[in-house]
Amino acid sequence: MITIRKAKPEDASAIIDFQQKMAWETEQLTLIPELIAKGVKAVFAKTTRGQYWVAEEEGNVVASLLITFEWSDWRNTNVWWFQSVYVLPAFRRTGIFRSMYSHIKNEADKQNVAGLRLYVESNNSRAQKTYEALGMKSEHYTMYEWLKE
Repeated sequence: MITIRKAKPEDASAIIDFQQKMAWETEQLTLIPELIAKGVKAVFAKTTRGQYWVAEEEGNVVASLLITFEWSDWRNTNVWWFQSVYVLPAFRRTGIFRSMYSHIKNEADKQNVAGLRLYVESNNSRAQKTYEALGMKSEHYTMYEWLKE
């Protein structure tokens, strides 16, 4: 049975491992272990940066994601962003993300959050179909970015 819960600092090692795996799977990028460890631990140290959530099966973390907060002056409340979503390959296509999404959406409703957002790689049609099946829409915006190399 899968359990969805807010992550605890003890989950950091699994989350760090997931982030390294995701970076390699999506961009063939090797993250600097010390840097990603500091980044993950910084979220636990200062909750205004975000909140990790995990999915557990039999006491083992099998998926994680990060929720970050965007203030909406138009709505006078937060919008939550899904980031760093990772599900172990053996657990993909089993409904874990759907369960996590549903759980977090319920939490967002309780806290009067204006909405949920995420970005997805433009060529990841499998993920896009998943998000659309959950009722999410790709409508108004195209994302642009500047990142240090």
